[in-house]
Amino acid sequence: QVQLVESGGGLVQAGDSLRLSCAASGRTVNNYLLAWFRQAPGKEREFVAIISSSGRSTAYGDSLKDRFSISRDNTGNTVYLHMTRLTPEDTAVYYCAATTDSLTYTRRATYNYWGQGTQVTVSS
Repeated sequence: QVQLVESGGGLVQAGDSLRLSCAASGRTVNNYLLAWFRQAPGKEREFVAIISSSGRSTAYGDSLKDRFSISRDNTGNTVYLHMTRLTPEDTAVYYCAATTDSLTYTRRATYNYWGQGTQVTVSS
């Protein structure tokens, strides 16, 4: 029903900025909330940010709102994650996800669809 493809990951140095993209496709994709999660090696998948179907409402994980910004294009088919002041602790695979349920949005089980992820590596 919904397919998600992430891109934009890579190797950067501490203090750099990076923009991730997620292309979404599906007949009803504009009805979905789109989110970013990340998973570092050996750690549980962590909520990063979410944006509403309209693009007018956003929320962020703890301690991330000062450095990360989520946005959605006018068609609703692409979601972005702008990351600034990156540190090695931001190293992870970043996933986009989609759901029609706005409740409990920090939990992985809430999401109906997931992309394959894009690797972000931040060197010191």
